[in-house]
Amino acid sequence: MAWLYLVIAGVFEVVWAISLKFSNGFTRLVPSSITIAGMAVSFYFLAVATKTLPIGTAYAAWTGIGAVGAIIIGTLFLDEPISLTRILFMILILVGILGLKFTSGH
Repeated sequence: MAWLYLVIAGVFEVVWAISLKFSNGFTRLVPSSITIAGMAVSFYFLAVATKTLPIGTAYAAWTGIGAVGAIIIGTLFLDEPISLTRILFMILILVGILGLKFTSGH
């Protein structure tokens, strides 16, 4: 279950990161509210996951999930650049997350 909580935390990290972009420095109410709520949910599930998982493993996976998710959303919906090199490095992040999962003992 800890890894499921960690994935949920990572998904909400993407939510708050993307909404942060639209908050215009916390000057727009709705995106700012979504950012804060997304942060709260993300941190909650990260905290629950760290009850079982080592903090280094959980934190690295959480940030990796968030980074890859933000790149994917940014590329698909925000006209951010993509290249084969960026795709390769995203794959390496995912391989790192999977490596941590399979070596964490949980």
